[in-house]
Amino acid sequence: MLITLTTDFGYQDSFVGIMKGVIAGINPQARVVDVTHGIPPQDILAGALTLRHSVRYFPRGSIHVAIIDPGVGSARRPLLIEWDGNYFIGPDNGVLSLAVETIEPTHIVHLSNPAYRLKRTSTTFHGRDIFAPAAAHLSLGVPATAFGEPLANIVRVSLPEIAYKKRRLEGEIVYIDHFGNLFTNIRDHDLTGMPRNKLDIVVRSVTIRGLSQNYATAGVGEFLAVVNSWDMLEIAVYKDNAQKRIGAKIGDKVEIALAI
Repeated sequence: MLITLTTDFGYQDSFVGIMKGVIAGINPQARVVDVTHGIPPQDILAGALTLRHSVRYFPRGSIHVAIIDPGVGSARRPLLIEWDGNYFIGPDNGVLSLAVETIEPTHIVHLSNPAYRLKRTSTTFHGRDIFAPAAAHLSLGVPATAFGEPLANIVRVSLPEIAYKKRRLEGEIVYIDHFGNLFTNIRDHDLTGMPRNKLDIVVRSVTIRGLSQNYATAGVGEFLAVVNSWDMLEIAVYKDNAQKRIGAKIGDKVEIALAI
C-alpha cells in the first residue's frame, strides 16, 4: 500500500527522514511518496489545499499523511479518516478537511490506541510517534476501527467567501507557490458567463486585462492571469515572481470587473 507525506517540515531538519524510518521499521515493504514538505510553516489552509488537489492522482486505497500541526501536544485530536476508499491521517485542525468534503467518510477515528503508537509519545513530534506508526500499521492491513474510538465530526477549514457585487466580484489570495504565483479563491466556475477577454483583474497596483491560456501568452516580465491546474484564478509574471514584484501576501484582495 502507498503512503504519501505532506508536511511543513522542510528538509533542513531530520523530521521527514525519521518518519520514513519509523514507517520502514514497521513495514519495510511500504512505498512512501513525498507530496511536499514545503508547505509554509503552520499554514493549515495551504496544507489543506495542497492535499485536496493532490489525492486524486494517487491510486485508490492510498494512505495520505498530512502534518501541519501548530497545536501538536495540545488537546487537538490525532485522526484517521477512511473516505471513498482512501485513508487520511493527521491532526484534527482542518488540514484533512478539504480533501474529504464531498461525501461522508466511512470512518473517523481518534488515534488513541497505544498499541499503534511508539511507546514513548513526545508532545512535540506526533509525526514520529503517532502519525507515521498509524500509517505503517494501516498499510499492513490493520482495520481503521482498531486505532481508537469513533468520532462523529472533524474540525473544518474553508476558503474565504467571494463577494459578488454589480458587474464585479472580489476574492483574495489564499496560496503562493514556489514561483511566487498568486493563487486566489476565485475558481473557474465562479467566472461562468463572464467574457474572459474583457475582464479587468486587479491586485494591489496591478491591473491585468483578460485571462491568458498559459504563461507564455504574456511577454517576459509581464503580469498575466490564468485558470491554473487547481482550477483557481492565478496571477503570475512570465519568467518572474509576482509576489516579489508587488509585495503580495496571503489575504490581499483581488477584484475582477467587466472592462469598460
